[in-house]
Amino acid sequence: MTRLRISEIFYSLQGESSSIGKPTLFVRLTGCPLRCVWCDTEYAFSGGEYWQLDDLVEKIESYSPQNICITGGEPMAQKEPCQKLMFTLCELGYSVSLETSGSIDLKNVDYRVIKVMDLKAPDSGEMAKNHYQNIQYLSKQDEVKFVVMSRKDYDWTKMQIDQYQLSEKTNVIISPCFGEIDERQLAEWIIEDNLPVRFQIQMHKILWNDEKGH
Repeated sequence: MTRLRISEIFYSLQGESSSIGKPTLFVRLTGCPLRCVWCDTEYAFSGGEYWQLDDLVEKIESYSPQNICITGGEPMAQKEPCQKLMFTLCELGYSVSLETSGSIDLKNVDYRVIKVMDLKAPDSGEMAKNHYQNIQYLSKQDEVKFVVMSRKDYDWTKMQIDQYQLSEKTNVIISPCFGEIDERQLAEWIIEDNLPVRFQIQMHKILWNDEKGH
């Protein structure tokens, strides 16, 4: 039987990605191999409860969700169970997204799942964990996200966009690290460089002081 370790399940508005503002059911899996300095979900590193797949799907369906976001922690840290969950939800006709650091191979993720993959910038402290091979598995329905803490992070982000031609392969999001960089300054850098990206502030941290939403 497939079991998943779940940190929390909650219904809110999507606070980031191209689906920002959409009512979304969040399924947060426990565990993460990374320790980014700006992480806002450290509570999901451990703890949680084990759910049988069938029971979890029944719980998810009880919300009658419009959209489902599988998140963490790093959900792919529970690789096989996470993939089975996403496949099952896609088979049931749900719109499913996966929020992932991309530090774990994404090759076998169901093609119907919208992948929202981080690339960790230098100031995250986890740049060495970036699994750049995952870029080849991103399509126009997917997204790659950069959380920027400094000018150094921003300049590094520009280099990755250019080197991997990311804007031609997928959707690119740049987000200021909450409380660590002036949002207007970052926006002005993007405008000055005419970057082919989407600038985004985490909406849930404005609405609920990070108490709700991803």
